[in-house]
Amino acid sequence: MTSSTLVAVVGGYVVPVASEPVEGGTVLIRDGRIEAVGAGVAVPDDATVIDATGRWVLPGFVEAHGHVGIHEEGEGVVGNDTNEMTGPNMAAVRAIDAVNIDDEGFRDALSGGVTSVVVKPGSGNPIGGQSVALKSWGGRTIDEQVIAESVSVKSALGENPKRVYGEKKQTPSTRLGTALIIREAFTAAQHYRAARATAEAKGEPFKADLALDTLARVLDGELAWDQHTHRHDDIATAIRLADEFGYRLVINHGTEGHKVADVLAERDIPVIFGPMFTSRSKVELRDRAIANLAALAAAGVRVAITTDHPVVPINFLVHQATLAVKDGLPRQTALEALTVNPAAFLGLDGRVGALEPGRDGDVVIWSGDPLDVHARAEHVLIEGRTVYTWDAEASRGRVVERAERFAG
Repeated sequence: MTSSTLVAVVGGYVVPVASEPVEGGTVLIRDGRIEAVGAGVAVPDDATVIDATGRWVLPGFVEAHGHVGIHEEGEGVVGNDTNEMTGPNMAAVRAIDAVNIDDEGFRDALSGGVTSVVVKPGSGNPIGGQSVALKSWGGRTIDEQVIAESVSVKSALGENPKRVYGEKKQTPSTRLGTALIIREAFTAAQHYRAARATAEAKGEPFKADLALDTLARVLDGELAWDQHTHRHDDIATAIRLADEFGYRLVINHGTEGHKVADVLAERDIPVIFGPMFTSRSKVELRDRAIANLAALAAAGVRVAITTDHPVVPINFLVHQATLAVKDGLPRQTALEALTVNPAAFLGLDGRVGALEPGRDGDVVIWSGDPLDVHARAEHVLIEGRTVYTWDAEASRGRVVERAERFAG
């Protein structure tokens, strides 16, 4: 990794996403943050210069919903910490405590231009736990890659929780039971929040409850509510619950979201759509179609794209966008769905998602248009440091490995 604190990517076709592209542009990164973007940016003599002539330069992509690091590839049950399915309300558990940053999926992320990932608990529980936002590479420990320790709470409606707990012969074994668990949890959180406020006003001690404290943060708007839901009736339930308790709802998957797209658009409820390459393995996926994403966007719904890694390999995130464009999604919307939108949905837009001054220097140099399946991520920087390069002669990518990370 370069030890320079000043890096300039010069000469490329710069696509900031949040603003107009710049031919022959420069991205200047100082101390890990973008300082300037444009055609007339002066490059200091002491800058490390990366020549991107003939290449496309974009912000690193953001995977807004995945399980990389907690559902490790090739490790079976030993590497799967996705769901703590010993109780239906696991709001207190945190994904950060189970992520292995040396999971092969993180290396794959870099090869696909993905520099930020939001790692979430799975969908086995009505309330699955807290998600963590990470950089895809660069730290000696996970704590050195954290963007935000908790950005949302994962929740699930539909087939998964009713199957898991139905097999245990306990609540919830139905959709109405799943909604009950969520409703009871938030009702308890409302009482908890009120009791805590009273105790604080009186200067009295108050016994903390980690699960209720987490749900109170959702009620306060500090954490988003990531709602796993596929069918349109489950989406309606998600909206109903959000209306009851006033939290910030983000639909995850949204397979049948096109059936209620006007409602989602009117309420400005965003959708993290996907994965798109899966088989119709269960009833709630009967109407899965890549074109559904274009229908959502056409109705005015703000969208992001997910692989749900490892359901679809994380490096295929951009390929899902390509096929979505083929099936009617506007190109600009596709790029926004990989960058600015997922960052905004989960409160990360102060750090990642676009090439603009003040944001992190997460930059990917592509051989061409990334929405062309032949294009390749050739050089990846995270906070201005090179973490991945493509070795054309050897026909393989090179990732900065652990020993080099330890060396700083």
